[in-house]
Amino acid sequence: MSKVLKEEKAIVVFSGGQDSTTCLFWALEQFQEVVAVTFDYGQRHVKEIECAKAITKELGVEHHILDMALLNQLAPNSLTRTDIEVDEEIPDGKTAPNSLVEGRNMLFLTFAAVLAKGKDIRHIVTGVCETDFSGYPDCRDVFIKSLNVTLNLSMDYSYVIHTPLMWLTKAQTWELADKLGKLDYIREKTLTCYNGVQGDGCGHCPACTLRNRGLKEYLAIKS
Repeated sequence: MSKVLKEEKAIVVFSGGQDSTTCLFWALEQFQEVVAVTFDYGQRHVKEIECAKAITKELGVEHHILDMALLNQLAPNSLTRTDIEVDEEIPDGKTAPNSLVEGRNMLFLTFAAVLAKGKDIRHIVTGVCETDFSGYPDCRDVFIKSLNVTLNLSMDYSYVIHTPLMWLTKAQTWELADKLGKLDYIREKTLTCYNGVQGDGCGHCPACTLRNRGLKEYLAIKS
């Protein structure tokens, strides 16, 4: 990251989970000032918002929570409907899992961009990842690049969307957290679990399986 960028501001799309917290610490090293934005969309793992509040408060990061409850009305899925059980099998990447919230990242990044422009921020950081994208089409690099262009045109503003995890496996994401000196912090204080269990999680939902498998792989390599 150039000295010029280190003198600029960034906004991080922040859920309080492993990936976005890793991105938050990454951004804190790369930019002079960092703002975080969290979205309340009726997710069953709503406790992640409490984690996001606690982490940003501890780090002294300006934090905004936006109400996106409309997603719960538009897109039936296991993350926002208690009458739909979360698939426990790891998605094969070919078919979308029932935890897919249609349009989520597009809406989150768009609202983050609107907030950013009002704060004279051009850099947007998100933890989407194509390597472990699990069948979510809005985690792909081609989507992010396309949306970046669309946001720039729609608001006549030069945004740059940063995706530091885009080509990393979960093991490599843990490695990045370790290089940032925050592996234990992220392991203990974040919430990735779809069932709302902080830290290592419930151990059987897809989010926990990917997270814990990646940690195991990284610790094996590290030792």
